[in-house]
This record gives sequence, structure tokens and C-alpha cells, in this order.
Amino acid sequence: MLQGCDVSRTESVQPDFFDTAYYVNRELSWIYFNQRVLEEALKPGLHPLLERVKFISIFSSNLDEYFMIRVAGIEDQYEAGIQDRTIDGMTPARQLEQIRTMVLQQLSQRNNCFYHDLIPSLKREGIEFLRFSALSPSNQQVLRNYFRKEIFPVLTPLAFDTGHPFPFMSNLSLNLAIELEDEETHALKFARVKVPGILPRLLRLNDIEGFEACDKSICFIWMEDLVENNLEQLFPKMRIIQAHLFRLIRDADIEIEEDEAGDLLETIEQGLLSRRYGKVVRLDITPDMPQSVRKLLMNNLEVSQRNVYEIGGLLGLSCLIDLLKVDRPDLKDEPFIPNNRLEEEFNQDIFTAIKAKDLLLHHPYDSFQPVVDFINQAAVDPDVLSIKQTLYRVGGNSPIVQSLMKAAEEGKQVAVLVELKARFDEENNIVWARALEDVGVHVVYGLPGLKTHAKLTMIVRREQERLKHYLHLGTGNYNPATGKIYTDYSLFTVNDHLANDVAELFNALTGYSRHTGYKKLLVSPINTRKRIIELIAREVQWSRKAGKGRIIMQMNALVDAQTIRALYKASYEGVKIDLIVRGICCLKPGIAGVSENIRVISVTGRFLEHSRAYYFYNGGRAELFLGSADIMPRNLDHRVETLFPVFDRSCIRSVKSDLDLILSDNVKAWQMHDDGTYSLVDNEAPKINSQKRFMTRSTLKKTSSKFNVKEL
Repeated sequence: MLQGCDVSRTESVQPDFFDTAYYVNRELSWIYFNQRVLEEALKPGLHPLLERVKFISIFSSNLDEYFMIRVAGIEDQYEAGIQDRTIDGMTPARQLEQIRTMVLQQLSQRNNCFYHDLIPSLKREGIEFLRFSALSPSNQQVLRNYFRKEIFPVLTPLAFDTGHPFPFMSNLSLNLAIELEDEETHALKFARVKVPGILPRLLRLNDIEGFEACDKSICFIWMEDLVENNLEQLFPKMRIIQAHLFRLIRDADIEIEEDEAGDLLETIEQGLLSRRYGKVVRLDITPDMPQSVRKLLMNNLEVSQRNVYEIGGLLGLSCLIDLLKVDRPDLKDEPFIPNNRLEEEFNQDIFTAIKAKDLLLHHPYDSFQPVVDFINQAAVDPDVLSIKQTLYRVGGNSPIVQSLMKAAEEGKQVAVLVELKARFDEENNIVWARALEDVGVHVVYGLPGLKTHAKLTMIVRREQERLKHYLHLGTGNYNPATGKIYTDYSLFTVNDHLANDVAELFNALTGYSRHTGYKKLLVSPINTRKRIIELIAREVQWSRKAGKGRIIMQMNALVDAQTIRALYKASYEGVKIDLIVRGICCLKPGIAGVSENIRVISVTGRFLEHSRAYYFYNGGRAELFLGSADIMPRNLDHRVETLFPVFDRSCIRSVKSDLDLILSDNVKAWQMHDDGTYSLVDNEAPKINSQKRFMTRSTLKKTSSKFNVKEL
């Protein structure tokens, strides 16, 4: 690894940084990421048993969303005959081919782990999945009675023949394709029964009156197994020949022509309904489904063979997350109670704490509660005049939204930007938007054509006959639930320069301001890419001067070609670059003469790495930016994003220390190779699990009797 300036660089021919060989395909890089998620389940000993099951669920849910959005988009390109190549040189057809090959291999790994490792392990721990056919006659009768009373009324068998059109099947629905014979006419029939999503997919047998559970085990039966073995109740005087399970995934990307949408909220609501009717992009079937049924489904669902996935056993395993409800703490992660550093030192007086100095919190190791308290205290403080906030994903039963409503009821000026286009959170956000409007909050839905992804709160408070601006700037959503499982940073500050920029941004979001002269904030789509590339170029100058160019970037995804080329040039010039990229990374590290000074790692562990931090050594006067923006075209060009500078030197040192700890991880970190693949970091250094180290540090601080303000 080059540490300084290589004089020969100035004499050699610079590589062509546009060469497709230097880039990883975006879609395949995402599959590599989901493989890392799957690996958390595959390897015994990495996590307690039920946590391994959780990762099977997360992997499966991720994959569903990937097909609903990303694969659906590539399918559109393919069907439109588009031959445009990606940055790495792939056509849509080639991408679909590669995706199918890799996903089928992953599904095989997932199923092998679930059936041959996790299920036997769970059984040994007293958690069993029972099959209807293996139950005693008395238990079968108990379940038949239960089915008739609790499940039968919910089911709607749908026939398909000349008098009945092919039934509509909603996105992510699990269905039984049933072949029948009329006992009187002997005519062959076809019907479909949807496994009801409103009922638990995993039915706990211990809770059913009269069912004789095995010893002290916790027993489950799959809903589709129970439905399949009671089909005769749905089809009297019909002989059930065979029933075949299948599942489909539809295009779920909502397209909105905002220029033509008179009411964005109403348009989003209509889009949510249309999500059920999108084209089918994947049809999951069991291998034993006969060709006749397979062709019937393919023809009527209008899918080709490339959309059909044969999957042995169960279909759709995202429901396994429900097993975490089982009361077996010995099979789960030990509970972690984060450190609330503000509570003890300042007795929850958040305004006093912020005035003392800038405060930086690292969630979930530092509690998210101060963020909630910030809004709650402002809502009831008689000196607070106004609250402005952006909301992207807030979750259900949000205490922050409740506080905003309370503030409006107290007569304060409250303005909230609710992003209705937050994918898969649209319905929840619509509910909150209407609730806020009902109590007099000024609710806006953002700028046409742009999602507002920035995480900003500004509170204006009257103090000694002047107005004081209190800011919260974050890298994550205003969601206390994800604040416990996502790593993120929160900065509280009263810095006037930042406050002026934030005020201007809110004016742009809520009014007609076209302000672009932000002094300190980086704001997409105005100046984020330009400024990041300038900061990278500055490190090149430092490298040329003194051989001390240094960059560390932590983000969720690195896709933007212009920024990647700037990083390649910086590496070529001798700048040492470390990239901590949780998910997609289209840059290839370690290529001789191109990226030999770049290292890329990804950490997959108990918590989802969600922070965005951009550190530039700047010749010893380090600069640090935190915020909401990943380095992707969508974040730089099609969203309102912010990256905010951290001015307090102790806060900069704290984040730099965090980044160094993550870079030293050799337990949960995966290192990227020059072909785009990953392997676990394996070296002879003492074992470091960065997330566990952060947890230990938090616990030690929490148990200390008193904190020094300077340590905050």
C-alpha cells in the first residue's frame, strides 16, 4: 500500500478511469450484500439460535423488496428493448441472467441452513414445527374443528373455468393451486385458495384448546399446511387431486407524475392501491408442481420461464421474524440498554445541555431518548415559539409525532415536512400527515420530483429578549424503534452558521425560496457531489505536497460514477482511502495502478450500520461531515439531502476514533476484493468485534457514577 506521493505517477499515463473493468454492477453488488446478511444465519456460533432465524427472515424480506423494485425496473428495460449498458458494461438481459443465477444459489443455501440446521437445532431446544399428516388422529380432529371455526370463514375459494375469470392475486400473496374432480360428473376443475395474510402464518398449537402438545415443547404448524389438509371443507362433493403452493412478487414501484398530480396525498394513496396490481416479476413454485399447472399460472400471470423460481419446501420465509416473540431469552441476544448520557449530567434539560457545547450521540450505543426528549420538552416549554422538522420514516405510535401535535395544541408554530414518497412507509406517513393537519400543524409534502430524505429539526426559543435556534441534525430517521437497532449519529448544536443554513433550507422546503448559497451545509441536489469531489481533490493536493492525503468514508452505498472516478484519481495520486460501505459498492479496491490505496470493508452484525460519515484529514486540520446522503445518483441528484460539518474538535476526534475501531474489526467485517467479491477479514491481530466494543464502552459509561461535560 502506498503511503505517500509516488513521483513516477506524474510521468506515467493516467489510467482510463471510465474503463468498465474498474466497476462492479450495482445489482450484483446488492446481492453480495444480501449474501453477507445470509452468512449471519449460515454459520453456527455467530449468533444465538433465534437471532440466526431472524437473519433468515431479513435476508428473505430484503430479497422480496429487491425484486419488487430493482428487478422490476430491469425487467421494464428488457421488455422495452433497451440495450444501454451499465457502468460495468452489462445489458439488462445480462443483469437478469446473472441475478437469477446468484439468487437461486442463495435460496439453496438459505433452505439448506433452515431445514438441515436451524429446524433440528430449534427442535432440540423445544421449538418444533409439526406437520398435519404426522399428528395423532385426535390432534388432527382438534385442528379440523379449529379450522372450521377460525379459518374457514376467512377463506375464499376461487374457481377458474369458462364461467369464472382467472382470479386476481395480490403482491406477496401465498396461494394454493388446487386440482379437483367433480365426484358426480368426474370433470376436472381448477381453483385457487389464498392463504390469508391477516392470520398468523405460524400457528402456535399450544394456544389451541384441546391440542395435546408434545411434552413441554412450543409447537407450530404452518397455516398453508393446515389449509391444504382441510380443503375438503371448502370443496364438498369434490375430490382433491393435488394442491400446489405458489407465491408471486409484483412490481411495487409507484410512479408519480407530480406535475400532473393536483393532490399528492391522494395520488400516493391511489399508487398504494396500484401496487397490488403491478406486473408479476417473480413466481415461486414448488418443484413438484406439474407442467400443466405451471403453464396455466405462467400464461395467466403473463410471466416467462426466467421469472419462475422453483423453491423446495416453504415459500416466503420473511415471516420467521415472528419467532422472536417466543419467550426464550436464552436463544436471543442479551438485552442491551443504551447509555443516556444527557439524563444524569443535565437532568434531562436538553436545552441547557446543548447550550453548554455541541453534543454528539452515537446510536444505539447512546440512547435515542434525548432526541425524543428534545421535541417533547420543546412542545411544553413556554419559551419555545416554533418547531420545524423533516419526517421520512417515523414508525407506528410515534412519540415524536405525538409531541409535535401537542406543541401545535399549545399554540406553537409547528411546520413538518412529511415525505409521502418514503417507499413502503407511504401508508403510515399518510396517517401521520392527516393527524398532524387535524391539530393545526403546517404539513408540507416536499418539492416536486424530489424526495426529502434530510434529517433536520430546528427549534426557535426566546431567551433574554432574543431568539435562540436549537438544532438536531442526524444521519437516521426520527424513529425510536430503529434508533435501537440502527447505528446513527445525532448532533445537537446552537451553531449560528448551521442554524442560518437550516432556516434557509426549511424556507425552500415549505415556500418558494430558491436559495442555493448554503455556507456550511452540503445540500442535495445543489452542491453535495461538487463539494465532496472538491474535498477529495484537496486530499490529492495534500498528498502531492506532503504525502499525507487521507480519506475515510462510511456510508450505506457507493454508486456515483463521478465520485468513484475522483476516488480512483486520489488513490492513483497516493491518497490513503478507507471506505466502510454497508451495502452496494460499485468501486473495486486493490487494482494495481488504480485503486491500490483503497480498502473497502462492510460490517454486518447485530445492529444495522446506517451512519454516514465523511472524514478528510486536510493536512492535520481534519474536516468531518455527517448526514443523510449516501454517494448514489439518487441521493445526489433526486433527493433533498444534507451533510453537515462537525465543528467541535472533540466530536471530530470521537467519530474518527469510532471509524478507526470499525476499520480494525476482524470479526464482523468483510473485505472487498478487486473482483467485487467479499471475504471475512482474517488476520492475526487480537479479535475485535467493533459493535461489541461500542456496547462495552457504553455500558462502562452508564455504570460510571458521574460524567464530565467535556466527555460528552
